Amino acid sequence: MQPPIPHNEDERVWALTEFDIDYSDTSGLLKDLVELAAKIAGTKISLVNLIDTYTQWTVANFGLPLDQMKREDSVCQYTIVQDGGFEVKSLSTDERFKDKFYVVDDPNLEYYFGIPLATQDGHNLGALCVLDTTAKTLSPEKVELLKIVAKEVVNRLSTIKYIQNLKSKVVEVKENNKKVAHDIRGPLSGIIGLAQMVTEHGQSQKLDDILEIMKLIQRAGNSLLDLATEILNAEDQQARGIVKADDFTLKAFKDKLEKLYSPQAANKQIDLSFHIKVGQEEKPIPKNKLLQIAGNLITNAIKFTDQNGNIQVDLNIHSITGSGQSLEIVVADSGIGLHAEDIEAILKGTKASSSGTTGEKGYGFGLSLVKRLIDELHGTLDIQSEIGRGTKFIVTLPQ
Repeated sequence: MQPPIPHNEDERVWALTEFDIDYSDTSGLLKDLVELAAKIAGTKISLVNLIDTYTQWTVANFGLPLDQMKREDSVCQYTIVQDGGFEVKSLSTDERFKDKFYVVDDPNLEYYFGIPLATQDGHNLGALCVLDTTAKTLSPEKVELLKIVAKEVVNRLSTIKYIQNLKSKVVEVKENNKKVAHDIRGPLSGIIGLAQMVTEHGQSQKLDDILEIMKLIQRAGNSLLDLATEILNAEDQQARGIVKADDFTLKAFKDKLEKLYSPQAANKQIDLSFHIKVGQEEKPIPKNKLLQIAGNLITNAIKFTDQNGNIQVDLNIHSITGSGQSLEIVVADSGIGLHAEDIEAILKGTKASSSGTTGEKGYGFGLSLVKRLIDELHGTLDIQSEIGRGTKFIVTLPQ
């Protein structure tokens, strides 16, 4: 069955990449919202799922300890092609989902309702969904409340994105003190607005459980305000010359990649290994877009490497005479290899996606996205490949 693909898929995936989300480190700021969604719907499970070119990432969960799954296996892939909600009253009888592992095996899901996480530009980053093991009926009032929660999820992600941008531009922040304070106040007001709207709905419908969660939302808002304060304080620290080095190191980069992509490799019985040159483990590096670049290359390598194959990822810092240093990311696989025309298409940013070695679906944008990100960071991409013997991607990024 052909997977559903949004009409603006390239722009949608690029919009998600622009958020530069660390899929392993987001749940704390969204935990109260998934709990609230489950309370509103009266379901056992609620998830916030973001969908990139290959993978559905669960960045916050309630009632089901899920981290990721193949995009082609997800129900939310159907939600992101919708403008409104997407409901499946019986997963076990729906031809699209009745054979999926989460239906036939534990937790034996039966009901699904999802709302796309839409940006102001109309890009559906993923979905807020509620699920249960028994049939449910959601009233129009509850659906409207879930839409409010979905908007707040996007608002939180937007605030995180904005604050991270400020962290990477602390010098500019010093010159724009008042503007920063004003701009941060804007996104955070969404949290206050959500609390007020849900409180009003909750009082009219006597939803006591929902009202209790308002305190959790307030705590999350305070957490974001603390981050904003940290940015503003960094200005004073820099003026006094006491700013610490970036705490994102090569080792932290490696650890995150292992956590995110080892399950995908293990699922296909592929040996995925990571290496850092001795003595470089604690070298600080800027985090900007690195997880998206390396992650897409690793997922692509898994897709086109046969079972029991191997993938090696090398992360190294190289000194450049007279011009600082560069970060080198090398992803080498024992996969099916690339033809010369395919390599040329990738380097031009025009390579279309295709099915993997075990039939993994192609959604078209993975390697083109990588090339676009590398170009944005003024880096270079070199590709070495031999049909039947594997491919090596070498990314060099100035630091």
